[in-house]
Amino acid sequence: MSEEEEPGWEVDPDDAWGVAVIAMVGRQLKLRREAVGMRAADFGRAMGYSEDMVYKLESGKRIPRLEYLDKADTVLKAGGLIAAMKEDVEKVRYPKKVRALAEVEAKAVEIQLYDPLNIHGLLQTPEYARALLVMRRPAYTEAEVERFFAARMARKSVFERDPAPEVGFVLEEWTLRRPLGGRTQLRRQLEHLLAVAQLRNVELQVMPMDREEHAGLAGGIEVLKFADGSAVGRSPAVANGRTVEEPKHLRILELRYGIIRAQALTPRESTSFIEELLGAT
Repeated sequence: MSEEEEPGWEVDPDDAWGVAVIAMVGRQLKLRREAVGMRAADFGRAMGYSEDMVYKLESGKRIPRLEYLDKADTVLKAGGLIAAMKEDVEKVRYPKKVRALAEVEAKAVEIQLYDPLNIHGLLQTPEYARALLVMRRPAYTEAEVERFFAARMARKSVFERDPAPEVGFVLEEWTLRRPLGGRTQLRRQLEHLLAVAQLRNVELQVMPMDREEHAGLAGGIEVLKFADGSAVGRSPAVANGRTVEEPKHLRILELRYGIIRAQALTPRESTSFIEELLGAT
């Protein structure tokens, strides 16, 4: 079994909190194994993994998958103590950047999103998302694909919140036509977009390719607003792409996003447009 196929992901050394949490989990795994008098090699065989991987997980060099902790709890007869650590691992198993974004999205009451390159990650079906990750060059390892895929899918919980935030998307027509991953995947993706567009808290708009004016040529836009009236935003065209909170930067982002929305098809027109694309796919 290759390292990529084994139960865990590499720990990001720049993620101080993540490193500390995974080190703690590893120590607890080792202490419990030693407490029942089981050697690493025997534990590895019982778990179905290599002795080397056992040491990597116990030394905090790898992030264990949640199912690994469940099985370890059973093998070591921990009575739920090891399985209980899943909550800690759940918080740090995704890349630091993605984790921070998900935390901000979880607090937002309004989200405005424009992606000129792809169907936005929050709108991607699992099959479409995985296909995009596999296409990445230089190629991700299988473990990296799985980690980024899991992180992208976890962010979709923003649609499950109650009360749900108001979410607006502007999609480029060409992203709805290019059959990335194959035409079957594209059909499923278009069907998913139509389903999401029916949600009462979602406005989905399409920017047609025949527009002679386009305010989004400088890059994507993200604006998130919170209940206390504050907001954060990001765009490669403002402040070198860093997250901004200053009113002058937010005003530019909101102005540009507002113009993009005005230039795009209305939500109703966009739904009809996607239905036509689906019929022709």
